[in-house]
Parts: sequence; C-alpha cells; structure tokens
Amino acid sequence: MKTFVIGDIHGGLKALIQVLKRANVTTSDTLIFMGDYVDGWSESAELVEFLIDLNKKQKCIFIRGNHDVWCHEWLLDGYVNDVWYQHGGKETIESYDRISFDKEQHITFYNQLENYVLDDQNRLFLHAGFTSMHGVEKEFYIKNFYFDRTLIETAVLVDEIGIENIKRAQYGPKRLSLYNEIYVGHTPTIHYGTDKPMKAHNLWDIDTGAAFTGKLSILDINTKEFWQSDPLPELYPNEKGRNK
Repeated sequence: MKTFVIGDIHGGLKALIQVLKRANVTTSDTLIFMGDYVDGWSESAELVEFLIDLNKKQKCIFIRGNHDVWCHEWLLDGYVNDVWYQHGGKETIESYDRISFDKEQHITFYNQLENYVLDDQNRLFLHAGFTSMHGVEKEFYIKNFYFDRTLIETAVLVDEIGIENIKRAQYGPKRLSLYNEIYVGHTPTIHYGTDKPMKAHNLWDIDTGAAFTGKLSILDINTKEFWQSDPLPELYPNEKGRNK
C-alpha cells in the first residue's frame, strides 16, 4: 500500500486520469489531494463527480483549497465572489451548468474537505500554510490554511541562507521545525522556475502549475518518486485555463 499526494488540479480531469495511470495507482493506495479541484480548465464539475466516485473505491483525503471555498459558497447560496469569477469561477459555473449532478452530494463533498491533516509520522498536509509558531492546532486565522504563502517563502529563504547561518544568527524556522515534513499546494512551482515538485528545507510544494502552463503531479510521499501529466494546455488545446 502506497500513499500519494496530488497537486492542485483546477478542473483538469484529463490530467488526473493520466497521473493515476502513470503512477500505477491501485485501490489499496491512499490518495491525498492538496486542494483547488476547480477553476481553470473546463471539467471542474466533472472532476468533482470523479472524486466523489473515486472516494467510494479507495481511501482518499481531500484538503480544502481557496478555490474550493469560493465554489462551495456559490453552491450554497448562489454568491459569486468577484475575485473567484475572474480567476476560474466563470469556467466552473459553466461546467456545472453543462452537466446533471446531485447538488447536495457536491455540497457534502465541499463540507467534508479538511483544512489540514497530520499523519502518524508527523507529516503535515495542507493547501497553503499557517502562521502560528505553535502549529496548526493554534492557528488563529483559519483562512491561512488555504491562502497563506509565508510558509513556503520561509522555507525557500531557509534554503537560500542556509540553516546553520540562521541558527548562528539565533533565529530559526520555528514553524517548519514543528513537523517532520510539510506538503502544500497553492503556490505554483513554476513561479520558482520549475514545473516539478519542489523541496525547500522540509517543505514539499506539489502544485506544479496545472492551472496555467504547467503539469499535474503525483508524488509517493515515502520514496519521493513522482509522475506528471502532459502540460495542461496540450490536454485542453482549445482553452486558456487561467492564462488570461
């Protein structure tokens, strides 16, 4: 039995099907999805349908992303966040208008998303980050779990400066040191010049830019072997995704 993490999908169902096949995922494996299932490519509603069905076949853990929060709000009461609409929400609404679906089933899916998951090896999984120096359990502002970027910025800075230099300066990456490993999405690695999963200190960023020009990635958390889809613009050649 293996455990895989999967980066931000953003409506790219074709990419998800590719990586599950390329990684030879079986029903005995555990899948941890890092959030942002919707907004970008044209199959957001279809993707959620696929995930709901997949969860019946094997163990899946679904993390909550910021785009999922916006879509959830819309499904609940029809509220359209302006920022959401301009950053993929329009395409998500169109995908829901195109298919027949059980609205309550989809709302339940969004209701049950996790803000974070901590496993028995002290590995933390969350969409974006947290700010409390006492860990996720003490986080005051819940939205940080799916909006924060300071955690990955800190991890990158630690790598650039060097952990020993930071220790000599009597500083320390306290948030990072609370956990053996941290896995996030939210910040595309293509912003750091790579379309592959990126390690900074003990933090792994699995969002490899599937919403934009990048690929979707799946990574075995024990071996760190990873597999990727084709670039999303090649899978959806007649669409722009969020490249607008």
